[in-house]
Amino acid sequence: MSEPQHFSPGQRAWRRFQKNRAAMWSAWYLVLLLAVVIAWPLLLKISGGDFARLHGPDELSDAQFAPPSIHHWFGTDLHGRDVFSRVLYGAQISLMVGIFGAGVSLVIGVLWGAVAGYAGGRLDSVLMRIVDILYSLPTIVFVIVIITTFGEMLKQSEFVQNSPAAAGALRIVLLFVGLGAVSWLTMARIIRGQVLSLRSRAFVEASRTLGAGSTRILLRHIIPNIFSVAITYTALTLPAIILYESFLSFLALGVQPPMASWGTLIAEGVSQINPIRIYWWLIFFPSAVLVATLLALNFLGDGLRDAWDVKGK
Repeated sequence: MSEPQHFSPGQRAWRRFQKNRAAMWSAWYLVLLLAVVIAWPLLLKISGGDFARLHGPDELSDAQFAPPSIHHWFGTDLHGRDVFSRVLYGAQISLMVGIFGAGVSLVIGVLWGAVAGYAGGRLDSVLMRIVDILYSLPTIVFVIVIITTFGEMLKQSEFVQNSPAAAGALRIVLLFVGLGAVSWLTMARIIRGQVLSLRSRAFVEASRTLGAGSTRILLRHIIPNIFSVAITYTALTLPAIILYESFLSFLALGVQPPMASWGTLIAEGVSQINPIRIYWWLIFFPSAVLVATLLALNFLGDGLRDAWDVKGK
């Protein structure tokens, strides 16, 4: 069925997105996950008493390595802490790093690619050669170097030494800055290609003829027309950043205890594997939530890309 001609591009994209069942289910899963992640700490604070002591992410108990039950849905860990709460607590860190890292990638990539594509000539050549050089560097190794170098510098500061909470917060900042600093390269190339195709369009030429400057043309005409492409690719960048963060935290190079992310929870579960018994729930539940979230984000990104495709039906 053809779409009504009076529909705006956004309405047409939304109709196409709704027809993508995988993308819609993924969107609902992500909304539910965010709702639970936000509501659970509030529920613990409001309920208080035994419920908060039983399910608090940092509440120690004698129920060490308790398997999943009606009292502890995801079981407990070495210190008797509720794994369900720990997974939701870790989701706050992992999602925050992913969202902020993707935000850094979005801002740098759009500005870099837009300037390169619109300016053209020597400036375009210089900017894209920088992108090529950064592309040649091993991404994960580059991030590890950034985190370890600046992390050691932070350890030497008196402020960090006197405040463990500040040290943890600064390490998270390093994570999303480091991950965002290397994830914008593909974004810049995509945006540059879009700008190259737009800068000779009639509406851009008309604005230039009327005396509009380059900055105004970029901000008022070109960037709004590539916004859908930027948002779509950001949705595809987000799971990659979350995966990188989980991998670094698994290697103890990211989030540090007592803070937790999905990567540190999986590492804690792996550390408890022994020849006598495997506490499967310590690995299964954090891994399952991580995999489900990554799949949902990828399906969502694919759905957005197909929805905004001008050739879509």
